[in-house]
Amino acid sequence: MKKVLFISTVAALMLSAATIHFEEAPKDFKRVMPQEDKNVVLSFYDAIKEAKQSVVNISTKKKIKTPNFANSPFFSDPFFKQFFGPMFKDRLPKERVQRSLGSGVIISKEGYIVTNNHVINDADEITITLPNSDKEYKAKIIGKDPLTDLAVIKIDAKNLKPIKLGDSSKLKTGDIVFAIGNPFAVGETVTQGIVSGLNRSNVGINTYENFIQTDAAINPGNSGGALVDSRGALVGINSAIITRSGGNNGIGFAIPVNMMKDVVKKLVEKGKIERGYLGVIIEDIKGPLKEVYKHNYGAIIVDVAKDSAAAEAGLKRGDLIIEVNGEKIDDANKLKTVIGSKAPGEKVKIKYERNKKVYTTTVKLKERPESTSVGSEKEFLGLGLKELDDKTRRMYNIPKNVEGLLVTEVEPDSKAEKAGFKRGDIIEAVEDIDIKNIEDFKKAIKKYKGPKRVYVRRQGYPLILVLK
Repeated sequence: MKKVLFISTVAALMLSAATIHFEEAPKDFKRVMPQEDKNVVLSFYDAIKEAKQSVVNISTKKKIKTPNFANSPFFSDPFFKQFFGPMFKDRLPKERVQRSLGSGVIISKEGYIVTNNHVINDADEITITLPNSDKEYKAKIIGKDPLTDLAVIKIDAKNLKPIKLGDSSKLKTGDIVFAIGNPFAVGETVTQGIVSGLNRSNVGINTYENFIQTDAAINPGNSGGALVDSRGALVGINSAIITRSGGNNGIGFAIPVNMMKDVVKKLVEKGKIERGYLGVIIEDIKGPLKEVYKHNYGAIIVDVAKDSAAAEAGLKRGDLIIEVNGEKIDDANKLKTVIGSKAPGEKVKIKYERNKKVYTTTVKLKERPESTSVGSEKEFLGLGLKELDDKTRRMYNIPKNVEGLLVTEVEPDSKAEKAGFKRGDIIEAVEDIDIKNIEDFKKAIKKYKGPKRVYVRRQGYPLILVLK
């Protein structure tokens, strides 16, 4: 009996040693109406009514050439001619018109409008409709920046009402925001939400990412519209949503207005963005890597391009970049953004850690190379090509051990289409030349005249195509 009592006492002591204390909210509270006066309607109408006048509807037209089936042997088949008639192939459409809708924000009285690059990219015609008006204006493109997904267009119109710009650096999680746009072509629409997160990167949407995350509904047609605070000041440009159904799931992203101002100013002044280029592949310091370095922040260099600015400055694989011109580098995205804000030829002072010692070097930045094909369609035989960077690999689920060029477009009735190329193919080699970038492909095309074997990987499987 004493033994049982002793065991019970020990067990009780052990249990008492494992007790937990909770922080309780006050239980004595009362519920109240937002306004004591029951005849008052809560509304943000006055706060956003001016901002609504600055958001426009954008309609685009793009002519799409259809494949030339008329020359197919199928149309020469006697049975086909008897069934459909000899004139059927002459009635096939030679091209079709693709139409799309989006939104834009008036940012100056001179008629400048900012929107997403993907809203107006490759459009043959851009039409703007102002709020509360049926009058249409033809817009011209001032400049585009695919890396941030921003574009500037301009219309000739009077009495425009530019939006007032806020400061996205002062946003806080939980701030009330409104998304203004034209989703599904139903007309001007305002949705409410909060700032769900800040400085979102690695989303896989743009090359330069520093998104505002919001649960304000952003749907098709809202792209390029305004994200405003409760004063009606612009804090972001609505850009994209994460969704599996095509509708809003409460995870939307907007480009911060401070980033927008910098990009727009350069596009208006020069018509393009010139970015400094370091020439490195970088990643965040995380997990076991934090045990290898003294600093627990920064961007680790995992590869250095030959003859790049980084190589010439003596930077090596494994170096941890912690500062640029005295500015702390928190992660890889911060380094990408800071370097991208500098001009080619500009010198920057980089502080980095190597073998747990800190060094400083001066780097003269070079110009960022184009990641997509440059040159005529004839030069690439009807292929649109893109080099495989981290973003592209994530987007298309391409393993890191696969090298080559991604086929992004195949021109109808081109040599590439006739050879059997399809969008999504990865060109790994041309004859005996391994293809890792655009320059490799150019050299191979020039070296091998006439029919050439092209080694392609399609959905993980290798095949050979003959390009003439």
